[in-house]
Amino acid sequence: MRQSVFISVLGVAALFAGCATKGYVRQTEVPIEQKVDAANDTNAKQDATIAQNKQADDAAIAKTNTAVSAVDEKVTAVDRKAGDAMNKANEADQKADKDSQEIAALRTVIANIDDYKVVGMGTVLFGLNRAVLTKDDKDQLDMVAGGMGSAKRYFVAVEGYTDSTGPKDYNMQLSKRRADAVVEYLVTQKNVPFYQIRVIGLGDNNPVDPGKNREARAKNRRVEVKIFSADAAVASR
Repeated sequence: MRQSVFISVLGVAALFAGCATKGYVRQTEVPIEQKVDAANDTNAKQDATIAQNKQADDAAIAKTNTAVSAVDEKVTAVDRKAGDAMNKANEADQKADKDSQEIAALRTVIANIDDYKVVGMGTVLFGLNRAVLTKDDKDQLDMVAGGMGSAKRYFVAVEGYTDSTGPKDYNMQLSKRRADAVVEYLVTQKNVPFYQIRVIGLGDNNPVDPGKNREARAKNRRVEVKIFSADAAVASR
């Protein structure tokens, strides 16, 4: 009987001890879980903040790169414009130099114009509305070019003309084409330096025959070539 009571008391004591242990565990685990949850929340917030900062940094870097690219494009455009301006300036300088040389040569000719005398001349006739040299025309020019001989101080005057038929503007263009055909032959076939040639198209001006018939018009469709030399005057001095 006593043994049964003792066993019962032990059971009740064990039961109370078990309840006390569970309560202690619950009291201990709950604060830990709360701390873990709080730490997780903090970490989550920090991760979110880091992600936001990274996103902001990426956006700032992208914006900076875009700005740098825009600046590079502007610099490239400025460099291109500067290069174009430099090229144009160089072209202008070259043209100015060339013009200066031509003006100087012309002034030399004008200053000593009285020294230049005609030492050779010839006339090339053209068909109606034509500006192409025939074999006879080339033979005529060969004779004229041969008259230059060994001249050193000389220039060649080439004047193109038309008859009086047709519009004035057309005649001016046609007379220039005829003169250009003669100049091309002299330069390419007779080795006459182009800078030694003075060429002009005068249309239907200065007719050699003022008549209105076919023969007169044929005479006026022409290119006159004259060779001027100052060698004789220089030699005499």
